[in-house]
Amino acid sequence: MEKFIIFALSNFPLTFLIIGFIAASLSLIFSRTPKSSDRIREEIFAFFLMFPIGFSFFYNFVMHVFFGAMSAQFIGWQNSPFQTEVGFASLGFAVVGFLAFRGSHGLRIGAVIGPALFLLGAAGGHVRQMIVAHNFAPENAGVIFYMDIIIPVLGLVLLWLEHPKTEGKTT
Repeated sequence: MEKFIIFALSNFPLTFLIIGFIAASLSLIFSRTPKSSDRIREEIFAFFLMFPIGFSFFYNFVMHVFFGAMSAQFIGWQNSPFQTEVGFASLGFAVVGFLAFRGSHGLRIGAVIGPALFLLGAAGGHVRQMIVAHNFAPENAGVIFYMDIIIPVLGLVLLWLEHPKTEGKTT
């Protein structure tokens, strides 16, 4: 059980993605609202914004601000004041994710695009560290690296699926 908890906390983006899918499924199961494809898509997107964006970035905030030395060690970096900056950027993404949970399409665009650019940039940084510094620490080259690609791609797909379908109009 200890190994499972360590894996779940060390690979928190994957953990929160799975929790988000479970929460969306439970919401659909226990809802009295008819389960149309739009409703299913909405629940998946809403809980994606709440968990892999909101809670995951909040967890990242806590780890980088309050446990910066430990976070740096896991990633294979030296600790620096930059840890706090990354933490507060993560707090901003978390708050926008929470607000977008049942928010407007415009708010959801911001909740996906900002973190997507951050995570894809982080993935590029991980690749550079693997090539230049041969840094294959689990938090640099493991599940975190893959989630830095999967979360933005999934978010962009969900955002695209949500986009209002209007013929001949641009929004």
